[in-house]
Amino acid sequence: MTKTVLRDAASSVTPVHIASDEFFRRARERLSFDVPAGLTDANVLAPTGDFGTDAMLQIIAKERPLRPAAVLVPIVEREEPTVLLTKRAEHLNEHAGQVSFPGGKIDATDASPLAAALREADEEIGLKENFIEPIGYLDVYATGFGFRILPTLARVRPGFDLTISQNEVDNVFEVPLAFLMDPLNHKLGTKEFRGMQRSFYEMPFEQHYIWGATAGMLRALYERICLS
Repeated sequence: MTKTVLRDAASSVTPVHIASDEFFRRARERLSFDVPAGLTDANVLAPTGDFGTDAMLQIIAKERPLRPAAVLVPIVEREEPTVLLTKRAEHLNEHAGQVSFPGGKIDATDASPLAAALREADEEIGLKENFIEPIGYLDVYATGFGFRILPTLARVRPGFDLTISQNEVDNVFEVPLAFLMDPLNHKLGTKEFRGMQRSFYEMPFEQHYIWGATAGMLRALYERICLS
């Protein structure tokens, strides 16, 4: 399991550029579809490297029931690859207006987290399975709302037409993979949780503010694939 370390990459890490073919080659070598125990076991919680965040997640794991979820991390194979992201609808009760990956809670009828991610991508934005090549799971990402999110990295063939569900999504957009995999664009923000400071990643791009769980999963992708 790869541990995501919260740090200001701009001051300590040299940018790494990886060609598209090499990125996907590494991804296939390093990822699998083995479901991590931490998705459903409250006693399994990988450390983030940030004391405040670790303490918060340990408290949440004891106070709230686990909410297993799955998201798709869709890499669109354009001449310059992009990551397909959504802006959640403003009227939602949780994470309203935030930048997210297509995804949601894992239903009892879903055969696997992968099946849940594919179903949600179709329901939310109309991204059809025949355009998607799943590659493997990243590590489970825990949130302060009790979610345990399992991201599925996927290669997406261009040419798709999207149909946005207005009940869930306000907008869909693409961000260059090279931008998101450049540690110089991985900024750190802080929040207070019960008297403790916790850190989180933020990756502003044009008018889009990518932060929190989405930025954290992108950082985990960078550490898993781009670092040797």
